[in-house]
Amino acid sequence: MKLLDGQTAIITGAASARGLGKAMAKLFAEHGARIVILDLDAAQAEDAAAEIGHGHIGLACDVTRKQDCDDAVATVLKALGQIDILVNNAGITQPLKIMDISHENYDAVMDVNLLGTLNMSQSVIPHMRERKTGKLINMSSVSAQRGGGIFGGPHYSAAKAGILGLTKAMARELAPDGIRSNAICPGFIATDITGGKLTAEMMDMILEGIPMGRAGEASDVAGCALFLASDLSAYVTGSEVDVNGGSLIH
Repeated sequence: MKLLDGQTAIITGAASARGLGKAMAKLFAEHGARIVILDLDAAQAEDAAAEIGHGHIGLACDVTRKQDCDDAVATVLKALGQIDILVNNAGITQPLKIMDISHENYDAVMDVNLLGTLNMSQSVIPHMRERKTGKLINMSSVSAQRGGGIFGGPHYSAAKAGILGLTKAMARELAPDGIRSNAICPGFIATDITGGKLTAEMMDMILEGIPMGRAGEASDVAGCALFLASDLSAYVTGSEVDVNGGSLIH
């Protein structure tokens, strides 16, 4: 059974080979969706889309620039006619301590993670409102819930916590228009962001704190995103779904 047959999904920051966005793109495509990959580099976005298969699109888009987001959405609507799903996956992190965060650091992390989520959402909402249907999926983090993680500094925690607030406020405002808004909070996931930066001792310490005893895979997060993008979650909005192997049990 293909859960997303005939639907179009935009996924931001999805060109990275081992990233969460790419894993979601592949799984969504397997379930019948047409995929639009947005990333900073046009060639990388196009290559990633071609790798998934025929009929998928890759476009350059800097989510911190509203005009870029508007232009990307206009291009997608011209090419594919509709947008059913938006995954706000683009994000950056910086491993800084509280006193080391400069205004520039703060702006960089806030702009990509939080402003980028707002910008892209604003660009697709009018179209979704018109059609009275749409699914917004925003990537937060366990870092937002526990006040820091393995890599991100306090400004990263703040940005990802901001995404939770934005997700819930959008869910409340957009529900009458048939638009659902949910967030995913991954725990420790083995991706390019984390690859090669951990010693064996650090890895042992991390795994000790995970009841399931393993790092998450990108596919674990993609499966959750598929649920939120499909009608299986038709009555789910304003939620934050933890994908962390039990490392944070509320």
